[in-house]
Amino acid sequence: MDYVYHMVPKEMKRELLISLNEIKLLHPELYETYSKKYFNHPERASLLLKSIPKLNCLWNDVIFLLPLHPYYVYEALHSLGVSIKKDLVFYEIPTNKLIENKNAIYFYNKENYNGPAKDIPDEEVQIIDIISYQECSFLPSDTLAYFSVEHKKGVNFGMFAYIPHILSLGNINVKGVNKINWSVAPVKT
Repeated sequence: MDYVYHMVPKEMKRELLISLNEIKLLHPELYETYSKKYFNHPERASLLLKSIPKLNCLWNDVIFLLPLHPYYVYEALHSLGVSIKKDLVFYEIPTNKLIENKNAIYFYNKENYNGPAKDIPDEEVQIIDIISYQECSFLPSDTLAYFSVEHKKGVNFGMFAYIPHILSLGNINVKGVNKINWSVAPVKT
């Protein structure tokens, strides 16, 4: 079985992952908490109005999911000596939980990325059949290079830069879904 991954939110009202726009409508107090990260950089706030090609929705209408076990991110950052938490917890979501949603992959290629204020090129998004989706098992080389360069600068940086994202338009029921610690290596089967 293949999985996608989402960091377990610190606070949830139900066992349902919902988009930031839906949080804004249903739980304004949580929206304040979860939208803060978009205002820590002068261009990031523009993401809240960014359109996603092919899904015909806004950035904050979808749920962003990792296409690979978060251990690979943890291990890359840890091996560089980046100061990170060891106890981040993620949902390990079976892809069959996304069948009712419209799903796409955002490739997040370094060559096509022009910053948070610019449009996402059409070729960066592809609608996917979640049934035939296959989980990734390694970090892109651009991600590893980015981690190294940014760590040497001594600045805070994004943990998921240049990693393709699965974008899911619709809610995701996480009742009974396994929770994993990102610092624990996946078991090979």
